[in-house]
Amino acid sequence: MNRQKLTVVVFNLVSVFTVFWVVAVGGFFALPTSAMAEAAKKNADEAMAAAKSCNAFATDLYARLSSDEPTNLFFSPYSVSVALAMTYAGAAGDTQAQMAKVLHLATPGAKVPPAGEVAKSFGRLAKLLASSDKNSGYRLRVANRLWGQQGFHFMPTFLGLTKDNFGAELGLLDFHQAETARETINRWIAEQTDDKIQDLIAAGILTDNTRLVLTNAIYFKARWTHEFEKADTTDAPFHTSATAEITVPTMHQSERLRYAAADEMQMLELPYGADHSLSMIILLPKKVDGLADLEKRLTSDNLQKWSKEMKPRLVELDLPRFKMTAQFSLSDTLKAMGMPLAFSDKADFSGMSTQKRLLISAVIHKAFVDVNEEGTEAAAATAIAIADMAMPPANDQVTFRADHPFVFLIRDKRTESILFLGRVNRPEAK
Repeated sequence: MNRQKLTVVVFNLVSVFTVFWVVAVGGFFALPTSAMAEAAKKNADEAMAAAKSCNAFATDLYARLSSDEPTNLFFSPYSVSVALAMTYAGAAGDTQAQMAKVLHLATPGAKVPPAGEVAKSFGRLAKLLASSDKNSGYRLRVANRLWGQQGFHFMPTFLGLTKDNFGAELGLLDFHQAETARETINRWIAEQTDDKIQDLIAAGILTDNTRLVLTNAIYFKARWTHEFEKADTTDAPFHTSATAEITVPTMHQSERLRYAAADEMQMLELPYGADHSLSMIILLPKKVDGLADLEKRLTSDNLQKWSKEMKPRLVELDLPRFKMTAQFSLSDTLKAMGMPLAFSDKADFSGMSTQKRLLISAVIHKAFVDVNEEGTEAAAATAIAIADMAMPPANDQVTFRADHPFVFLIRDKRTESILFLGRVNRPEAK
C-alpha cells in the first residue's frame, strides 16, 4: 500500500505578515555509544512527544470530520499536524497559544512551548519515521520545500528552522504569475506522491498577495507481510446499514495476526513488510450499525489502551478491497476546534516576516488510499494559505469479517504515530 502525504502552506499578502515557516528535520539519534546514550534518549523522547501530540490532534480532527462527512472518510492527520506545526513556528502571542492547545503541544496549564522546541521535536519524529530498513518491504518518503515570493524578506530564524528541522530549501517564484506558480508547486506535489495527489492547489488560491507556499509530501507504499491470494477474492455482501447491503470484492485469508475484542468491537492489526514497523489497524464494531458508538470512543488514549490488548490469534479474515479519494476545506473546522485567531485580522505571525502582517486564509487537505490483495498505497496533501489582512494454538481461532462499516488507520509502531486515518462506510474498488 502506498501512502504519500503532502503539506502545502500558502502565504498571501493583504497588508499583514506573509511568511510561512517550516518545522525542519533536525539531527536525529546520536551514535549508539554509552557516552551518547543520554542524548539519544532525549532525542527519542522529543520524537515521541511530537507523535503523542499528532495522535491526540488526529482523533480530535477525526471527530470533527466524521460528523460533517456521512460516508467514506480518509485523511492524513500527520500531514495536517506537520503543516500546522510549521505555521506555529512563525506564530506569537495568543495566536500561538491557541494553536498550541489545538495541536496538543503542551499539557493543560503548562506554558506555551517555544517555536524552536516544537520544530525540533517534529523534526526528530520525521527523521525517525524515515529511518526504515531498506529491506523492510515498504516505502515511506517525506519531502518538504518552501516556495517564496521573489524579493520578499523572510526571517532568517524562520528559514533556519525550516531547513534544519525539515530539510526544506527555499525556492523562489513570482506569485504575480499565479497560474505558473500554481502549476510549478502542483507538479512538485504530484512527483513526490507518485502522481496520486493531483491539482492540490486549485485556481484562485494563489494571488498577487501570496508570499509563501510551504509544501510537505509523504508517500507510503507497502506490501502486506501476509499477502492475500487473488484467487481467494470473491464477491460478498457488505452491509451499509442494518437494512441495506451491496456486493463488493472481498479478500480472504487465514493467518496468525494480532487481535483483540473489547468494548463492543474487534480490533485487528495487519503488518506491512518484513520488519512490521508499519501496520494497518482495523476497528470493527460488533454490531452492523455500531460505527457511531465506536467513533464516540475513538480517542488517542483509547487507541493506545486497545492496542495493548491485542494478542496473536489465528484469524479467519474477510476484508473488502477499497479505494477512495477525499478532499476537505479545514479552515472552519480548525476555527471550531479552538484556533480562530490564526484566521482573523488579529492573527500574529510576526515570526515569519517583518514586511507584512499575515493570517491563514485557507487550509485544504486531499488524500488517496488503495487497499488490495498485495498491500496498500496512500497519499495526502495539505495546503495552508496565508493572506494579507485585508503464535497461538491451532484451535485458538477467531473470525474477523469486515462486512459492515469500520474505522482503519495506518501507523508507525515504533512511535505509534498515526499517519493515515479513515473509515469505510461503502467500499469502492474502482
